[in-house]
Amino acid sequence: MSTRSLPLPGGTWTLGDMTVTRFGYGAMQLAGPWVMGPPADREGALAVLREAVDLGITHIDTSDAYGPRVTNELIREALHPYPESLRIVTKVGATRDAQGGWPIARRPEDLRRQIHDNLTSLGLDVLDLVNLRLGNAEGPRPGSLAEPFETLVELQQQGLIRHLGVSNATEEQVGEARSIAPIVCVQNMYNLAHRHDDKLIDRLATDGIAYVPYFPLGGFTPLQSSALSAVAARSKAAPMSVALAWLLQRSPNILLIPGTSSPAHLRENIAGAGLPLSDEDLTALDDIGR
Repeated sequence: MSTRSLPLPGGTWTLGDMTVTRFGYGAMQLAGPWVMGPPADREGALAVLREAVDLGITHIDTSDAYGPRVTNELIREALHPYPESLRIVTKVGATRDAQGGWPIARRPEDLRRQIHDNLTSLGLDVLDLVNLRLGNAEGPRPGSLAEPFETLVELQQQGLIRHLGVSNATEEQVGEARSIAPIVCVQNMYNLAHRHDDKLIDRLATDGIAYVPYFPLGGFTPLQSSALSAVAARSKAAPMSVALAWLLQRSPNILLIPGTSSPAHLRENIAGAGLPLSDEDLTALDDIGR
C-alpha cells in the first residue's frame, strides 16, 4: 500500500525507537454499538482506515477486545501488508462478556492468550506497543501491577512485543511500571473537563514519555462548556475542534487518537486539531477543568 504524506497537526513524537504522528487514529468506534459486534457499514469502516493511512497518520490504536476481534480484523483487511511507517498500538488486560461488559483479565495466562490473539488477528509476528489496561470500566483503581506487567515484560523478552505502556493507570502504578521496565506511553482519560493528570503529563514530558488521552472529546458524554463554546464562536470553529487543538497545544508529549467511522469526520478532526489558539483562548480553556 502506498501512502501520501500530509502535514498533520502537531508534527511527530518518538515512542522508543518508533516515530509516529502526534495526530493518530483510534479504532474503537469501528465496531458495532457499545463496541460490540461488526460495524453497520463494513465498507465504510475499511474506507476510514485506508483514508487515515493515506492522510499520513502513522499511529493507530486498537484492541482485540473491541468487537471483540472486530477492529483488529478490519485493520488487517484494510491495511495488510502494513506500510513500513505504520505503528499499531494495542492493549490487553480486559476482555468482553455477552452483556457487553469489560471483565478484568490480567492473570498471566490471560495476558499470554491476549497477546497471541492480537498477533493473530492483526497478522503480525511482533506487536509494536502493548498497553496494560488497569483499573476497570469506571476508571483507575489502586493496587500493584507487578504480576501482570512482569508477564508482559517476559513476552517482550521473548520478542513478541517491542514496547510497553500502561492504560487507565494511577500515578503510583505508572511509577511502579517504570521501576520494573521502561515504558513509552501512558494512556488515560483526559480532556478539557477532566484534568486530573496535569502534573503527571508534565513529568512524563520531561522524561520523554508520551501521554495518550482516550476520550479526548468526552467519550460517551461529549464535552459541554460555555467557555469552550465561546472560544469556538470566536474561532468560527466547532467546539470539538477547539478541544482537539487545545490538547495538541497543552504539551508536546500528548498524542491524539480521536475515533470516527467516517472519512469526512476524520478530515474534519485533522483540520480542527490544527486550529491556532490565542493566549486568551488558552487561558479561558485552561480554567474549564480546574
